[in-house]
Amino acid sequence: MKLRTHRWALITGCLAITIPTACQVFVVGEKSATADIVTDFTPTNLPLSTEQLSERGRRELVRNLEAEQGFAHRALPMGAGITLHANGALSPSAADYRKMIFEKGQSAAPGDRVIITAMTIKGDRIIFDLNGGPYAKHRFLSHVQLNDNPVVASNGEQPTGARVTLVFNGAVPEISAPEVKALLDPVIDFGVKSSDQAYADTLPSKLKEAIAAHEVLVGMNHRMVLAALGAPESKVREQQSGDPNGTRYEEWIYGHVPQTVRFIRFVGDRVTVVEIAALGKPVEIHDKPEIQDSDIPANMREIAMGDRKPDGPEGTAAPAPPTLRQPGEAAPSPSQGGQGQVQFPKAKNNPVASAPTDPSDTTGPTSPTAPQTTRGGPPSLGQPGDPNQPPHLL
Repeated sequence: MKLRTHRWALITGCLAITIPTACQVFVVGEKSATADIVTDFTPTNLPLSTEQLSERGRRELVRNLEAEQGFAHRALPMGAGITLHANGALSPSAADYRKMIFEKGQSAAPGDRVIITAMTIKGDRIIFDLNGGPYAKHRFLSHVQLNDNPVVASNGEQPTGARVTLVFNGAVPEISAPEVKALLDPVIDFGVKSSDQAYADTLPSKLKEAIAAHEVLVGMNHRMVLAALGAPESKVREQQSGDPNGTRYEEWIYGHVPQTVRFIRFVGDRVTVVEIAALGKPVEIHDKPEIQDSDIPANMREIAMGDRKPDGPEGTAAPAPPTLRQPGEAAPSPSQGGQGQVQFPKAKNNPVASAPTDPSDTTGPTSPTAPQTTRGGPPSLGQPGDPNQPPHLL
Protein backbone atom coordinates (compact mmCIF):
# COMPACT_ATOMS: atom_id res chain seq x y z
CA MET A 1 0.00 0.00 0.00
CA LYS A 2 2.85 2.39 0.76
CA LEU A 3 4.48 1.51 -2.54
CA ARG A 4 1.33 2.35 -4.49
CA THR A 5 0.98 5.68 -2.66
CA HIS A 6 4.57 6.62 -3.39
CA ARG A 7 4.14 5.67 -7.05
CA TRP A 8 0.96 7.82 -7.35
CA ALA A 9 2.72 10.78 -5.75
CA LEU A 10 5.54 10.38 -8.25
CA ILE A 11 3.10 10.33 -11.19
CA THR A 12 1.26 13.41 -9.85
CA GLY A 13 4.52 15.30 -9.50
CA CYS A 14 5.40 14.51 -13.11
CA LEU A 15 2.06 15.85 -14.30
CA ALA A 16 2.56 19.04 -12.33
CA ILE A 17 5.88 19.53 -14.02
CA THR A 18 4.93 18.62 -17.59
CA ILE A 19 1.65 20.57 -17.91
CA PRO A 20 3.22 24.07 -17.85
CA THR A 21 5.75 23.07 -20.49
CA ALA A 22 2.91 22.30 -22.95
CA CYS A 23 1.48 25.91 -22.86
CA GLN A 24 2.17 28.39 -25.72
CA VAL A 25 2.52 32.17 -25.50
CA PHE A 26 1.39 34.40 -28.43
CA VAL A 27 3.04 37.81 -28.75
CA VAL A 28 1.29 40.41 -30.97
CA GLY A 29 3.89 42.41 -32.82
CA GLU A 30 3.71 45.66 -34.71
CA LYS A 31 3.45 44.02 -38.12
CA SER A 32 0.59 41.74 -37.18
CA ALA A 33 -1.31 44.49 -35.31
CA THR A 34 -1.04 47.03 -38.14
CA ALA A 35 -1.26 44.67 -41.11
CA ASP A 36 -4.75 45.88 -42.12
CA ILE A 37 -3.97 49.62 -41.91
CA VAL A 38 -4.05 51.24 -45.34
CA THR A 39 -1.28 53.76 -45.94
CA ASP A 40 -1.78 54.45 -49.66
CA PHE A 41 -1.73 58.16 -50.34
CA THR A 42 -2.66 60.24 -53.40
CA PRO A 43 -1.79 63.97 -53.23
CA THR A 44 -4.40 66.54 -54.15
CA ASN A 45 -4.07 68.97 -57.04
CA LEU A 46 -6.00 72.10 -56.17
CA PRO A 47 -4.99 75.54 -57.52
CA LEU A 48 -4.42 77.97 -54.65
CA SER A 49 -4.48 81.76 -54.50
CA THR A 50 -1.25 83.74 -54.24
CA GLU A 51 -2.80 86.31 -51.89
CA GLN A 52 -2.42 86.02 -48.14
CA LEU A 53 -5.41 85.12 -46.01
CA SER A 54 -7.36 88.21 -44.96
CA GLU A 55 -9.09 88.76 -41.64
CA ARG A 56 -12.47 88.31 -43.28
CA GLY A 57 -11.31 85.02 -44.81
CA ARG A 58 -10.05 83.89 -41.41
CA ARG A 59 -13.43 84.53 -39.81
CA GLU A 60 -15.21 82.72 -42.64
CA LEU A 61 -12.98 79.66 -42.21
CA VAL A 62 -13.59 79.51 -38.47
CA ARG A 63 -17.33 80.00 -38.93
CA ASN A 64 -17.68 77.34 -41.64
CA LEU A 65 -15.23 74.70 -40.40
CA GLU A 66 -15.54 74.59 -36.62
CA ALA A 67 -17.93 71.84 -35.47
CA GLU A 68 -17.99 70.46 -39.04
CA GLN A 69 -18.50 66.71 -39.27
CA GLY A 70 -16.89 64.25 -41.64
CA PHE A 71 -15.71 60.66 -41.96
CA ALA A 72 -12.17 59.36 -41.53
CA HIS A 73 -10.63 58.19 -44.81
CA ARG A 74 -7.85 56.34 -42.99
CA ALA A 75 -7.03 55.21 -39.48
CA LEU A 76 -6.18 58.26 -37.38
CA PRO A 77 -3.66 57.79 -34.56
CA MET A 78 -4.11 59.49 -31.23
CA GLY A 79 -1.79 62.43 -30.71
CA ALA A 80 -0.52 65.33 -32.77
CA GLY A 81 1.60 63.52 -35.32
CA ILE A 82 -0.20 63.91 -38.69
CA THR A 83 1.07 66.64 -41.00
CA LEU A 84 -0.53 67.07 -44.42
CA HIS A 85 1.14 69.35 -46.93
CA ALA A 86 -1.26 71.17 -49.26
CA ASN A 87 -1.09 69.36 -52.63
CA GLY A 88 1.86 67.46 -51.20
CA ALA A 89 2.91 64.50 -49.11
CA LEU A 90 1.62 63.17 -45.81
CA SER A 91 4.01 62.72 -42.92
CA PRO A 92 5.04 60.54 -41.20
CA SER A 93 5.94 57.82 -43.68
CA ALA A 94 3.98 54.61 -44.04
CA ALA A 95 6.21 52.66 -41.61
CA ASP A 96 6.22 55.44 -39.01
CA TYR A 97 2.47 55.87 -39.45
CA ARG A 98 1.86 52.23 -38.50
CA LYS A 99 4.30 52.51 -35.61
CA MET A 100 2.47 55.58 -34.27
CA ILE A 101 -0.87 53.75 -34.30
CA PHE A 102 0.73 50.70 -32.63
CA GLU A 103 2.30 52.76 -29.84
CA LYS A 104 -0.34 55.48 -29.19
CA GLY A 105 -3.52 53.75 -30.26
CA GLN A 106 -6.20 54.53 -32.81
CA SER A 107 -8.41 57.58 -32.45
CA ALA A 108 -10.75 56.80 -35.36
CA ALA A 109 -11.05 53.87 -37.73
CA PRO A 110 -11.72 54.32 -41.46
CA GLY A 111 -15.35 55.34 -41.88
CA ASP A 112 -15.81 56.60 -38.32
CA ARG A 113 -17.41 60.01 -37.86
CA VAL A 114 -15.05 62.78 -36.73
CA ILE A 115 -15.81 66.34 -35.63
CA ILE A 116 -13.56 69.40 -35.83
CA THR A 117 -13.71 70.53 -32.21
CA ALA A 118 -11.01 73.23 -32.44
CA MET A 119 -9.25 75.10 -35.22
CA THR A 120 -6.17 77.35 -35.12
CA ILE A 121 -4.71 79.41 -37.98
CA LYS A 122 -1.17 80.64 -37.55
CA GLY A 123 1.74 81.27 -39.86
CA ASP A 124 1.82 78.77 -42.70
CA ARG A 125 -0.54 76.18 -41.24
CA ILE A 126 -4.06 75.40 -40.08
CA ILE A 127 -4.31 73.06 -37.09
CA PHE A 128 -7.43 70.90 -36.69
CA ASP A 129 -8.30 69.09 -33.44
CA LEU A 130 -10.57 66.11 -34.06
CA ASN A 131 -12.87 64.58 -31.46
CA GLY A 132 -11.55 66.72 -28.62
CA GLY A 133 -7.91 66.85 -29.69
CA PRO A 134 -4.86 65.02 -28.36
CA TYR A 135 -4.55 66.92 -25.08
CA ALA A 136 -6.87 67.13 -22.10
CA LYS A 137 -8.23 70.54 -21.21
CA HIS A 138 -6.16 72.15 -18.47
CA ARG A 139 -8.05 73.47 -15.46
CA PHE A 140 -5.95 75.59 -13.15
CA LEU A 141 -8.35 75.02 -10.23
CA SER A 142 -7.23 71.38 -10.13
CA HIS A 143 -3.87 72.67 -8.73
CA VAL A 144 -5.56 74.62 -5.95
CA GLN A 145 -6.09 72.75 -2.65
CA LEU A 146 -8.16 73.59 0.38
CA ASN A 147 -7.35 71.58 3.53
CA ASP A 148 -5.27 69.17 1.42
CA ASN A 149 -8.25 68.59 -0.89
CA PRO A 150 -8.34 69.88 -4.48
CA VAL A 151 -10.99 72.50 -5.22
CA VAL A 152 -11.91 70.78 -8.47
CA ALA A 153 -11.42 67.05 -8.63
CA SER A 154 -9.98 65.61 -11.81
CA ASN A 155 -12.34 63.33 -13.71
CA GLY A 156 -9.43 61.17 -14.81
CA GLU A 157 -10.51 61.08 -18.48
CA GLN A 158 -7.73 60.56 -20.98
CA PRO A 159 -7.82 62.38 -24.34
CA THR A 160 -8.63 60.14 -27.30
CA GLY A 161 -8.69 62.70 -30.11
CA ALA A 162 -6.32 63.38 -32.99
CA ARG A 163 -4.72 66.42 -34.56
CA VAL A 164 -4.16 67.10 -38.26
CA THR A 165 -1.93 69.99 -39.36
CA LEU A 166 -2.43 71.37 -42.87
CA VAL A 167 0.80 73.09 -43.98
CA PHE A 168 1.05 75.50 -46.94
CA ASN A 169 4.08 76.60 -48.93
CA GLY A 170 4.45 80.03 -47.36
CA ALA A 171 1.69 81.88 -45.52
CA VAL A 172 -1.88 80.58 -45.49
CA PRO A 173 -3.44 81.80 -48.77
CA GLU A 174 -6.86 83.32 -49.34
CA ILE A 175 -8.83 80.10 -49.27
CA SER A 176 -12.45 79.11 -48.72
CA ALA A 177 -13.91 76.38 -46.54
CA PRO A 178 -14.78 74.05 -49.49
CA GLU A 179 -11.19 74.34 -50.73
CA VAL A 180 -9.83 73.41 -47.29
CA LYS A 181 -12.13 70.38 -47.25
CA ALA A 182 -10.80 69.37 -50.68
CA LEU A 183 -7.21 69.58 -49.39
CA LEU A 184 -8.12 67.42 -46.36
CA ASP A 185 -9.81 64.79 -48.53
CA PRO A 186 -6.93 62.24 -48.21
CA VAL A 187 -7.53 62.21 -44.46
CA ILE A 188 -11.17 63.26 -43.89
CA ASP A 189 -14.17 62.95 -46.18
CA PHE A 190 -16.59 65.83 -45.73
CA GLY A 191 -19.24 64.15 -47.82
CA VAL A 192 -22.05 65.41 -45.59
CA LYS A 193 -23.98 67.93 -47.65
CA SER A 194 -24.54 71.42 -46.37
CA SER A 195 -27.96 73.08 -46.54
CA ASP A 196 -26.89 75.07 -49.62
CA GLN A 197 -25.71 71.94 -51.42
CA ALA A 198 -28.86 70.05 -50.53
CA TYR A 199 -30.95 72.97 -51.79
CA ALA A 200 -28.95 73.18 -55.05
CA ASP A 201 -29.61 69.48 -55.71
CA THR A 202 -33.36 70.17 -55.79
CA LEU A 203 -33.03 72.75 -58.60
CA PRO A 204 -33.12 72.12 -62.36
CA SER A 205 -29.86 71.23 -64.08
CA LYS A 206 -29.34 74.75 -65.48
CA LEU A 207 -29.48 76.35 -62.05
CA LYS A 208 -27.49 73.54 -60.45
CA GLU A 209 -24.66 73.96 -62.96
CA ALA A 210 -24.64 77.75 -62.47
CA ILE A 211 -24.44 77.40 -58.68
CA ALA A 212 -21.65 74.82 -58.96
CA ALA A 213 -19.72 77.26 -61.21
CA HIS A 214 -20.37 80.15 -58.77
CA GLU A 215 -22.32 82.11 -61.36
CA VAL A 216 -25.35 84.32 -60.79
CA LEU A 217 -28.12 84.48 -63.40
CA VAL A 218 -30.71 87.22 -63.76
CA GLY A 219 -33.92 85.90 -62.22
CA MET A 220 -32.36 84.00 -59.28
CA ASN A 221 -33.63 84.58 -55.77
CA HIS A 222 -31.70 85.36 -52.60
CA ARG A 223 -31.21 81.73 -51.58
CA MET A 224 -29.78 80.76 -54.96
CA VAL A 225 -27.28 83.62 -54.85
CA LEU A 226 -26.22 82.61 -51.33
CA ALA A 227 -25.71 79.03 -52.52
CA ALA A 228 -23.61 80.24 -55.48
CA LEU A 229 -21.46 82.99 -53.91
CA GLY A 230 -22.10 82.88 -50.19
CA ALA A 231 -22.68 85.94 -48.02
CA PRO A 232 -21.79 89.29 -49.64
CA GLU A 233 -19.08 91.59 -48.34
CA SER A 234 -21.47 94.54 -48.20
CA LYS A 235 -25.05 95.51 -49.00
CA VAL A 236 -26.50 98.77 -50.32
CA ARG A 237 -30.17 99.79 -50.39
CA GLU A 238 -31.10 102.56 -52.79
CA GLN A 239 -33.98 103.90 -54.88
CA GLN A 240 -33.86 103.57 -58.64
CA SER A 241 -33.20 106.92 -60.27
CA GLY A 242 -35.73 108.07 -62.84
CA ASP A 243 -38.38 105.65 -61.62
CA PRO A 244 -41.68 107.52 -61.02
CA ASN A 245 -42.93 104.70 -58.78
CA GLY A 246 -39.94 105.00 -56.45
CA THR A 247 -38.96 101.33 -56.70
CA ARG A 248 -36.31 100.44 -54.15
CA TYR A 249 -33.60 97.85 -54.73
CA GLU A 250 -30.89 96.09 -52.75
CA GLU A 251 -27.40 95.55 -54.14
CA TRP A 252 -25.01 92.86 -52.92
CA ILE A 253 -21.31 93.47 -53.53
CA TYR A 254 -18.77 90.64 -53.81
CA GLY A 255 -15.00 91.12 -54.02
CA HIS A 256 -12.79 94.18 -53.99
CA VAL A 257 -10.11 95.70 -56.17
CA PRO A 258 -7.85 94.29 -57.62
CA GLN A 259 -10.07 91.21 -57.55
CA THR A 260 -13.12 90.80 -59.73
CA VAL A 261 -16.03 92.74 -58.23
CA ARG A 262 -19.63 91.60 -58.70
CA PHE A 263 -22.68 93.80 -58.13
CA ILE A 264 -25.91 91.80 -57.72
CA ARG A 265 -29.07 93.93 -57.73
CA PHE A 266 -32.30 92.62 -56.23
CA VAL A 267 -35.79 94.01 -56.67
CA GLY A 268 -37.91 92.12 -54.21
CA ASP A 269 -36.60 88.53 -54.17
CA ARG A 270 -35.32 88.41 -57.76
CA VAL A 271 -32.01 89.40 -59.37
CA THR A 272 -32.59 92.09 -61.99
CA VAL A 273 -29.06 93.26 -62.84
CA VAL A 274 -25.64 91.56 -62.59
CA GLU A 275 -22.54 93.69 -63.13
CA ILE A 276 -19.09 92.09 -63.30
CA ALA A 277 -16.08 94.42 -63.11
CA ALA A 278 -12.76 92.68 -63.78
CA LEU A 279 -9.41 94.47 -63.72
CA GLY A 280 -8.40 95.61 -67.22
CA LYS A 281 -11.69 94.52 -68.83
CA PRO A 282 -14.91 96.39 -69.66
CA VAL A 283 -17.78 96.01 -67.23
CA GLU A 284 -20.17 93.19 -68.09
CA ILE A 285 -23.82 94.06 -67.53
CA HIS A 286 -26.53 91.40 -67.53
CA ASP A 287 -30.03 92.85 -67.29
CA LYS A 288 -32.07 90.43 -69.43
CA PRO A 289 -33.92 87.51 -67.84
CA GLU A 290 -31.75 84.39 -68.06
CA ILE A 291 -34.09 81.91 -66.38
CA GLN A 292 -37.83 81.39 -66.55
CA ASP A 293 -40.27 81.44 -63.66
CA SER A 294 -40.93 77.76 -64.30
CA ASP A 295 -37.27 76.99 -63.49
CA ILE A 296 -37.75 78.13 -59.89
CA PRO A 297 -39.53 75.57 -57.68
CA ALA A 298 -42.95 76.74 -56.59
CA ASN A 299 -42.35 76.38 -52.87
CA MET A 300 -44.60 79.28 -51.85
CA ARG A 301 -48.36 79.71 -52.06
CA GLU A 302 -50.96 82.23 -51.00
CA ILE A 303 -53.39 81.15 -48.29
CA ALA A 304 -56.94 82.48 -48.46
CA MET A 305 -59.80 82.07 -46.00
CA GLY A 306 -60.19 78.37 -45.30
CA ASP A 307 -56.98 77.66 -47.26
CA ARG A 308 -58.87 78.09 -50.53
CA LYS A 309 -60.23 80.90 -52.63
CA PRO A 310 -63.99 81.63 -52.74
CA ASP A 311 -65.87 79.84 -55.49
CA GLY A 312 -67.75 82.96 -56.53
CA PRO A 313 -66.41 86.01 -58.33
CA GLU A 314 -64.33 88.63 -56.57
CA GLY A 315 -66.30 90.59 -54.01
CA THR A 316 -68.64 87.78 -52.98
CA ALA A 317 -69.06 86.78 -49.36
CA ALA A 318 -66.49 84.56 -47.72
CA PRO A 319 -67.38 80.89 -47.27
CA ALA A 320 -69.05 79.76 -44.08
CA PRO A 321 -66.81 78.71 -41.21
CA PRO A 322 -66.22 74.98 -40.73
CA THR A 323 -68.83 73.04 -38.75
CA LEU A 324 -69.63 69.48 -37.68
CA ARG A 325 -73.30 69.72 -38.69
CA GLN A 326 -74.62 67.98 -41.76
CA PRO A 327 -75.66 70.10 -44.79
CA GLY A 328 -79.11 71.61 -44.08
CA GLU A 329 -79.01 70.72 -40.39
CA ALA A 330 -80.20 73.60 -38.17
CA ALA A 331 -78.33 74.65 -35.07
CA PRO A 332 -79.90 73.42 -31.79
CA SER A 333 -81.84 75.94 -29.72
CA PRO A 334 -80.79 76.91 -26.18
CA SER A 335 -83.56 74.71 -24.75
CA GLN A 336 -82.05 71.75 -26.59
CA GLY A 337 -78.59 72.39 -25.18
CA GLY A 338 -77.39 74.73 -27.90
CA GLN A 339 -75.49 77.94 -27.40
CA GLY A 340 -77.68 80.96 -26.82
CA GLN A 341 -77.03 84.63 -26.44
CA VAL A 342 -74.27 85.53 -24.06
CA GLN A 343 -75.70 87.07 -20.86
CA PHE A 344 -73.53 89.50 -18.99
CA PRO A 345 -73.95 89.48 -15.16
CA LYS A 346 -75.73 92.47 -13.68
CA ALA A 347 -73.96 94.56 -11.08
CA LYS A 348 -75.12 93.89 -7.52
CA ASN A 349 -74.35 95.93 -4.38
CA ASN A 350 -72.86 98.62 -6.56
CA PRO A 351 -75.00 101.74 -6.43
CA VAL A 352 -72.76 103.63 -8.83
CA ALA A 353 -72.92 101.00 -11.58
CA SER A 354 -76.63 100.11 -11.10
CA ALA A 355 -77.90 103.67 -10.75
CA PRO A 356 -79.45 105.14 -13.89
CA THR A 357 -77.34 107.72 -15.60
CA ASP A 358 -78.54 111.24 -16.28
CA PRO A 359 -78.69 111.90 -20.05
CA SER A 360 -77.68 115.50 -19.44
CA ASP A 361 -74.59 114.37 -17.50
CA THR A 362 -71.66 114.33 -19.90
CA THR A 363 -69.07 113.38 -17.34
CA GLY A 364 -70.01 109.71 -17.52
CA PRO A 365 -70.40 107.22 -14.66
CA THR A 366 -67.80 107.18 -12.00
CA SER A 367 -65.69 104.04 -11.84
CA PRO A 368 -66.51 102.08 -8.66
CA THR A 369 -62.87 101.18 -8.21
CA ALA A 370 -61.50 104.69 -8.55
CA PRO A 371 -60.68 106.42 -5.26
CA GLN A 372 -62.94 109.34 -4.39
CA THR A 373 -60.87 112.42 -3.84
CA THR A 374 -61.63 115.96 -2.85
CA ARG A 375 -59.62 119.10 -3.20
CA GLY A 376 -59.08 119.37 0.51
CA GLY A 377 -57.84 115.90 1.45
CA PRO A 378 -56.13 112.70 0.28
CA PRO A 379 -58.02 109.65 -0.96
CA SER A 380 -59.59 107.40 1.64
CA LEU A 381 -60.18 103.66 1.83
CA GLY A 382 -63.47 103.69 3.80
CA GLN A 383 -67.09 103.79 2.61
CA PRO A 384 -68.82 107.13 2.21
CA GLY A 385 -70.45 108.24 5.46
CA ASP A 386 -68.47 105.92 7.68
CA PRO A 387 -67.94 107.76 11.05
CA ASN A 388 -64.91 105.58 11.83
CA GLN A 389 -63.18 106.50 8.62
CA PRO A 390 -59.69 107.94 9.22
CA PRO A 391 -59.18 111.42 7.78
CA HIS A 392 -56.04 110.44 5.90
CA LEU A 393 -53.20 107.94 5.69
CA LEU A 394 -49.59 108.91 6.34
